[in-house]
Formats: sequence, structure tokens, C-alpha cells
Amino acid sequence: MWSVVQGQLCGHSFGVLSVAFSPDGKRVVSGSNDRTIRLWDVETRESLRAPLEGHQGSVKSVAFSPDGERIVSGSDDKTIRLWDAETGEPLRAPLEGHQGCVTSVAFSPDGKRIVSGSYDNTIRLWDAETGETLRAPLEGHQDWVRSVAFSPDGKRIVSGSNDTTIRLWDAETGEPLRALLEGHQGRVRSVAFSPDCKHIVSGSDDETIRLWDAEMGEPLPAPLKVYQASVTSVAFSPDGKCIVSGSYNKIIRLWDAETGEPLRAPLEGHQARVDGEHIVSGSDDNTIRFLDEVDAKVCSFSQ
Repeated sequence: MWSVVQGQLCGHSFGVLSVAFSPDGKRVVSGSNDRTIRLWDVETRESLRAPLEGHQGSVKSVAFSPDGERIVSGSDDKTIRLWDAETGEPLRAPLEGHQGCVTSVAFSPDGKRIVSGSYDNTIRLWDAETGETLRAPLEGHQDWVRSVAFSPDGKRIVSGSNDTTIRLWDAETGEPLRALLEGHQGRVRSVAFSPDCKHIVSGSDDETIRLWDAEMGEPLPAPLKVYQASVTSVAFSPDGKCIVSGSYNKIIRLWDAETGEPLRAPLEGHQARVDGEHIVSGSDDNTIRFLDEVDAKVCSFSQ
């Protein structure tokens, strides 16, 4: 069963582009077209402090560090920023190097590295402590990199691009691991590893979701095609049994990760496209919604 608890969070003055839970599940961070980052208390649904300000463009992506002490953000201003998650203060000067909008950022599972993807068609790896780049940019995509993610064991990186392909990279060397994962007929907007590192899920402008064998790079069963709009966000539940997806048609869906079958009726409520991860969603209608009480017999989204 699903329910939207205590309505929605309002505070951003423009669309919410990215949301993420803290590792303990007690906070949510959001990034917005209003150039700010906000922190929210999950229990009270209240803002925890004044907005985090510093970016000169829309905040495209936000993520907590594994210990919950830091936040990383990527922006239209071509920079990456690190913040103290407790005080909201910037930790150092912006990380600069990308030549285009930073669309996606993520911490490695040990919190020591950051991966970023950009409109400059490249992926970069950064030292999360010093802010220094770790090696030359990872090149291979022929168009904007929309989404990047570390594998849960920290050994690989997956990326999705406007060139309709998905790539796998060695997280230590930056070398591509195998041939392109091809099959989508539109821009790949979101990619994620399963908790056991065996599978990858992707969402695309071709209105489908695809599952891939992360070792072989082969597509799993036929793509999931129920949407009549671009799929903007995909993620696995922590137990790996379910996939949640959001799209431009204002709908959130839940899928069985093994069979690819929808688990229940679509979840509706947002007034604009849905982005974000897990069972918190952000939208162009300037709001954030929490979706709770997932049937534990099917899958668990508890943090």
C-alpha cells in the first residue's frame, strides 16, 4: 500500500531537479532550478535550515556521502560543490574542470571519491577530501552524459548518455570495461546498479526501462514499456526486489525487478515531470513528495 504522508514539501521557488535520502533515512536533500539546495527532516517534513546557496546555475544533482556528513552538488554553472550536511557550510572552493553543465554526481561507497557527468560528454573522478581530479576525464560518449553511478562495491561506474548508450568503466583506472550497452532508441536519462552489483537499470526518452546483466553487458528481458513519456529517473529498492521509476507524464511506477511486471497501479499526484530516487520525488511543480508504506511482502524501501 502507498500513501502520501502529510502532503508535500514546499520551499523551492522553481522546479526540483534532484532529491536524495541521507544514509540513515532521516533527512532529504533537494536541488532546484532556483540555484539552491535544501535539507528536510523526513519525520516532520520541515526544512532544517536556510537554503544552501553558492551555485550560479540550476542545481542538477545532489547526493549524501555514505557517512551522511557531506553533500555533493552539481550545477549548470559547470561546478561541483561540497557542503557540510550538519551546518550547511561549503567545505572548500568549487570543484572546476568540466566545460559544460554538471548533470550527475555521486559518492563512491567508501566516500573517498566523487564521480560526475557533464554536458561536455565526459565523466570525471575527484578526490572527495582534496577536491583534486584523480585522472584524465573518461571519454567515449558522443553526446551529453546524463547520469553516472558507482557500483555498490565501488569497483565500477555506469554512465548513460544522450548518445542512447550506456557505458561501464573501471572505477580505479578509468578504462572502459566492455563494448557499449546498446538498445535504447532515445537519450538515456538515468542509470543505477542493483544492490548486488549484478544488474543495471536504465530509463530513456524512448519511453522504456531496460534491465542489463552488469557482467556481460547483455540486455535482460524485453524492455518495460508502459509510459507515454520520457523516463527521467530509475532506482532499485535496497533489497533489490523492486525498481521505482519517474517520468515526464507526472507518474511514478513500481516494478518487479525479476519479472519486469508492474506491481500496482501508477502513483500520481505531481503537477509536472517527476525526477529523483527511491520513494521521495521532486518535480517541476516546485514540490517534493514522500511515498510511504510500501508492501513489505513485495519489497522494502526502508533506509
